[in-house]
Amino acid sequence: MAIVEISVMPLGTKTPSIGQYVAEAIHVLEKEKVNYEMTSMGTVIEGDVDKILSVVGKMHQAAFAGGVTRVVTTIKIDDRRDKAATRESKVKSVKEKLKLIK
Repeated sequence: MAIVEISVMPLGTKTPSIGQYVAEAIHVLEKEKVNYEMTSMGTVIEGDVDKILSVVGKMHQAAFAGGVTRVVTTIKIDDRRDKAATRESKVKSVKEKLKLIK
């Protein structure tokens, strides 16, 4: 299972606020029934890497549907094949290591 962080940033909007475009991208995730967590700086998605890449394309296109003429999308992919990993397991691992160094 892949863990992917995505940030969709429309450029050239009429206002500095981009929340409406973020909402459109999140709406794509909800329609596609993808496991995700929205954060203040991006969205983390879990699942099959091929499905996620398809959904990422739809999220990118959703910003254009809002009327902007330029969109910058950044993607980080953690695709670990030796063992299962989730958003929660990665955070738990670091928290356990923090306890060791206190």
